[in-house]
Amino acid sequence: MSEWDKVIPKPKSRFYRIKCPDCGNEQFVFSHATTIVHCNVCGAILAEPSGGKTVVNGEVTAILD
Repeated sequence: MSEWDKVIPKPKSRFYRIKCPDCGNEQFVFSHATTIVHCNVCGAILAEPSGGKTVVNGEVTAILD
């Protein structure tokens, strides 16, 4: 671990790849989204804001750093 890793904090936010529970489409969602995220294919709600971390309604298939 270098000196800069101690001084500069890493972000706690991530991108999630979420699978839609209705149609199976996968799309990327920010972990701290501030708006409701709809599926691009069927329009189902994938994620909702909660004042901090996003409430995910689908299945998280991957977490990207």
